[in-house]
Amino acid sequence: MRTLDQYNFAGKRAVVRVDFNVPLDEELRITDYTRIHAATPTIKKILTDGGSVVLLSHLGRPKGGPDKKNSLRNLVLALQHEYGQEVKFGGDVIGEEATAAAAALKPGEILLLDNVRFHPEEEKGDPAFAEKLAKLGDVYVNDAFGAAHRSHASTAVIAQYFAPENRVAGYVMQNELENAHRVLANADRPFTAIMGGAKISDKILIIEKLLDKVDNLLIGGGMAYTFAVAQGGTIGNSLLEADKVDLAKELIQKAKDKGVNLVLPVDSVIANRFANDADVDIAGNLDIPATWMGLDIGPESREMFAAIIRESKTILWNGPMGVFEMSNFSVGTEFVARAIAEATQNGAFSLIGGGDSAAAVNQLGYTSKVSYISTGGGALLEYMEGKTLPGVAALEG
Repeated sequence: MRTLDQYNFAGKRAVVRVDFNVPLDEELRITDYTRIHAATPTIKKILTDGGSVVLLSHLGRPKGGPDKKNSLRNLVLALQHEYGQEVKFGGDVIGEEATAAAAALKPGEILLLDNVRFHPEEEKGDPAFAEKLAKLGDVYVNDAFGAAHRSHASTAVIAQYFAPENRVAGYVMQNELENAHRVLANADRPFTAIMGGAKISDKILIIEKLLDKVDNLLIGGGMAYTFAVAQGGTIGNSLLEADKVDLAKELIQKAKDKGVNLVLPVDSVIANRFANDADVDIAGNLDIPATWMGLDIGPESREMFAAIIRESKTILWNGPMGVFEMSNFSVGTEFVARAIAEATQNGAFSLIGGGDSAAAVNQLGYTSKVSYISTGGGALLEYMEGKTLPGVAALEG
């Protein structure tokens, strides 16, 4: 795979697929700049070489064509501030306006086009649409790791319309793959993975893969209650995937067979309803009262998890320990984030797997205290499960 540092962009117009799928508030202001900041080194490298940049991205989940909320026009001022220069907005990604705006670019200039998903052909991976996008430039740079697991026109199909030597991985793409590979293939021991989130069904493949890799596997979040039932516990109104109880039993046995220390919460912060102002108590994870629900790992579990994390040399974290968006049930997630930061300061390598885990680290001010924060939760999980990512395969082809 050709990387940015192996390519001279002087006099070249680069079509750069970025992941600017950023959250916007009701006033259409960006609330998290992580993905924008992540792509900046790639864009600066192209401009410094003497190239020009045509930016392609999706934003949100538009239905039925263009709309104001999901227009990339909302990002122009923020991008101009980020790059310290004018960012031209060319409107729709295909058509005479876009073609003319791209052709008129001078070295050092940036053109942003509108949401590729305003066209249904994008998500269908339509070759004719991809070919039109390819005509916007001389070289294709994919820096959208967060969308690399999608076989869409601008993330995968477009690459075939460029010669192999003109398909380049941006710095985000390169860093994501290198850091994931380091964890999977070159982990220092002890290697601890922390899996959270609501459902086992979302994490089955990654858990099974990790059982061949890790020394410790810590399970938190809503999926821990399905494991509790598998252990014979009662969980009240806690989240349960009843059809996955047998699977949880199998995973517990597989961990034993492989000598992996599978660590499940021993207690929970429980509530009498799903609300931040609900009545709150602590209960053993196998003995939650009938009308209550577990919404975070409890104090004993927090200390147990943190102690294991602090002794680890490689750490992978994906998914919160509780209902992180409610302050009364965010403490477990905060404990894990703090322990990972402490372990990293003591020499461990830590990979934070996107989504809520990344949000927690950023909100708590630990961004610079962990080794790497992934910008692509779903893509990272699929890569670590051993799946081929279409956006990566297209660069290698």
